[in-house]
Amino acid sequence: MKQRLLLSLLLWSLAQTAFATELSKDELLRSALSRNPALKAARARWEAAKERVPQARAWDDLMAGVTLERAGTLNPGKVTDTEWMVSQTLPVSGKNLSRARASEAEALSAFEEWRRARLEVITRAESAYDRLAAAYGQLEINRSNQELLRQITEISRGKYEVGTATQSDVLLAQTELDRLSERQALIQKDLSDQETQLNVLLNLPARTPVARPRPLAFMPSPLAAQNPETLAARCRPEVLAAWRKIEAEKARLQLAHRQWIPDPALQIKAREYPGRSGVQEYDTGITFSIPWTNYRKYSAGVAEAKANVESARAEYAAAQAEASGLVRDQLRKIDTAASNYRLFHDQIAPTARLSVEAARSGYETDKNSFMDLLTAQRTLQDVDSAALAQLAEHQVATAELEAVVGVSKYLGPASGNAPKEPGAPGAKKNRAQNSLSFP
Repeated sequence: MKQRLLLSLLLWSLAQTAFATELSKDELLRSALSRNPALKAARARWEAAKERVPQARAWDDLMAGVTLERAGTLNPGKVTDTEWMVSQTLPVSGKNLSRARASEAEALSAFEEWRRARLEVITRAESAYDRLAAAYGQLEINRSNQELLRQITEISRGKYEVGTATQSDVLLAQTELDRLSERQALIQKDLSDQETQLNVLLNLPARTPVARPRPLAFMPSPLAAQNPETLAARCRPEVLAAWRKIEAEKARLQLAHRQWIPDPALQIKAREYPGRSGVQEYDTGITFSIPWTNYRKYSAGVAEAKANVESARAEYAAAQAEASGLVRDQLRKIDTAASNYRLFHDQIAPTARLSVEAARSGYETDKNSFMDLLTAQRTLQDVDSAALAQLAEHQVATAELEAVVGVSKYLGPASGNAPKEPGAPGAKKNRAQNSLSFP
């Protein structure tokens, strides 16, 4: 029985190891979205903001009180009658509804902050994944160049033994091998840094082993052909949050205007006298404030609210302009990295490989010097390394473009598409714009 149990555990461990030999980007990102503590904090802030809406919409609390009257006496122990009172303010002006609209807009703004936090985690995880894959690729380039240098070293040593090469050729080859070993240590440090970054995003101990990612492959940006500037103007969290701020300030402006309208408070008073059962008499009444006598106070409130609306509109315009600039710069970054990668991978690298073969053949037949061969080898190494670096930069820039625009296949929809001009005639609204629940 124990042997079967041990065998089962061994098979399970081997299966887990087999599955963990390659790190899937999709699984990594979904785990980061579910485990990252910063996202949990951002979602909790959104949930808290939603709970402010029913508080703002609620009526004022019911007021109740009791008065013990002592008619014709100063004796505190002698009560001539007892008066009970109940009062309720009626929000006929709609101030509570204006406050609720402002709170709804703020809750949707908090939702956009949560979306921004999720986009940042996705971008950081994708970038770390791609850079980790690039680090493994750089290790492979380094190892292949070490193997090439070992072959060159053997060739130079053989030529030195027969007297057709100098000892300096052997020493130069060995020095170049040592330089590659130093480069390998730097690559391993970068690999460790990216593994730590992934563990931090996944809320795991920093030393947790990370499986090897899939090799990098060139993938064109799907957003580049979809008018990303328009998408950013309608989906970028900062733009939508600025739009929600306009809605909140408009609701506060409405509230400032409604401060001129008094909300009446209905009162009911009932009296009972000692020695008699039940209520003998009751009074009804109504009270309300008179805001018109405090013109400076309420007119200043309206002016302040108008200024806040104008400020929010200016911030919205600035957010749109910033989004357009960021998208333009990011597209240029993607195009540059893609162009450089194609140049290195498709044109320079094949030529560099032919140059190494020609220099090696020439060195073996004493037609080229050892420095010619060493220079060709260094050039090939630099070209391969640069091509992989540009490929990694392209993939990272593609992930960053999604964060700039505000869309990702790993996220749900935004809190509603912002119109080109908030409040403009014909601006369409959908249910998501007024909803506080999202998938």
